[in-house]
Amino acid sequence: MSDYKTFETERLFIRPTSLEDAEFILKLLNTPKWIANIGDRKVQNLEDSTLYIKTKITSQLVKLGFSNYTVIRKADGTKLGSCGLYERVGLDVVDIGFAFLPEFEGQGYGTESAARILKAGFETFNQNKISAITTKENIASQKLLEKLGLTFIKIIRIPNDEEDLMYYEIERQKTSNS
Repeated sequence: MSDYKTFETERLFIRPTSLEDAEFILKLLNTPKWIANIGDRKVQNLEDSTLYIKTKITSQLVKLGFSNYTVIRKADGTKLGSCGLYERVGLDVVDIGFAFLPEFEGQGYGTESAARILKAGFETFNQNKISAITTKENIASQKLLEKLGLTFIKIIRIPNDEEDLMYYEIERQKTSNS
């Protein structure tokens, strides 16, 4: 995984999720908020988690150079959550997403890591637009997206999902040099 970009902020290391994160990913994907807001990924044990990392995360990382990142607190090495850029079926624009273990919510880690990944999306991965989707009920996610500068565009549905989702977008800021 060392061939892929890692990032940091004042409090966080943000590195590509790898097989060494299988136990953490198993825990994160089975939190009540993940299941309610993102969906049940049917990851029930370490074997499922390892397969999920290989097929969903590592495969996109190899293909695009970015994917899901594990967010780690610098102070003590604790894995807090994940944040990343995703190629999603049904979306024409790369999507930013984030999720944290319940005990680390409300401490600014989501904003801090998502702001860094958003910046990387434009500056490192050369995206012109970045999107985000969230459920109507996920007010915390909506607030974080708006804080990051994303704008609500419309209600959409993605393939194989019957739920209406709120679609947000942000464009790369034009500078006088571009």
